[in-house]
Amino acid sequence: MHHTSRLLVMLFALACQDTLAQELFDAHLHYTARDAARFPPTDIIRLLDEAGISHAAITSQPPALIERLVAAAPQRIVPLLGVYREPVDKQRWIYDSSLPARLAAQLESGHWHGIGELHLFAADRDSDVFRQVVSLAEQYRLPLLLHADPAVIDTVYKLAPELTVVWAHAGTFPYPDLVADYLGRYPALHIDLSMRDERLADGDGLRDDWYELMVVFPERVLVGVDTFSTARWESLPQHAERIRQWLQVLPAGVAGRIATGNAERLYLKKGPDTFFDQSDKTRLIKQ
Repeated sequence: MHHTSRLLVMLFALACQDTLAQELFDAHLHYTARDAARFPPTDIIRLLDEAGISHAAITSQPPALIERLVAAAPQRIVPLLGVYREPVDKQRWIYDSSLPARLAAQLESGHWHGIGELHLFAADRDSDVFRQVVSLAEQYRLPLLLHADPAVIDTVYKLAPELTVVWAHAGTFPYPDLVADYLGRYPALHIDLSMRDERLADGDGLRDDWYELMVVFPERVLVGVDTFSTARWESLPQHAERIRQWLQVLPAGVAGRIATGNAERLYLKKGPDTFFDQSDKTRLIKQ
């Protein structure tokens, strides 16, 4: 994009920022026993208020812990079914042959909106436990949140070509060209940009390569803070504000989809599957 054209888009976005999605749908949050000891549900709701987060997709460890948050704000907390009962499960879940049956029993309740976050890397992509988890996600038509290598994404789509996958942190190799290639290959693949603000931002608010990726794939990108630690919960409002800063650089329609619309579609089943046709995307890039 020419510098002058991009500057005009930025000025327009800043002038119209009141019309941009001021609220966020955070698609990547964690709530652990340690977090719960520091922040009971009332405090979590307060932090979401302070951060301007309208909805929060949260996974908990242990999985039952999320029920406290749902009870406190059932219209706001979007529960993702976590599979880790204790921290060590992050490394050993692929060897737990009892996990698929346990997961299936939990899914019977019907109140889950997704499964994950699951950590998996290329060497273990043929795990039978993983294959069964993919099958359950497909059976229950739930998004699968994966922290994974590109090879794992390839494996998922060999097993379940239409499964909705949210690729946490835009993958383990978050290079825009690679991510764009994968989004182009797999129509049901989405990314969340949690923990990637340092990579996204430049002096103007967004690097050109990330700007272009978001404009080309506006319906496939989500945002999240990723509360991987209690300290991250404490600073939730500050991290949310940083997300808003780079969202303001984008055209209003793109920013709205990324801020809230895409997560609403995936997790709350609101809105159509596609918001922009190819001509819209071309017009936004080539000015």
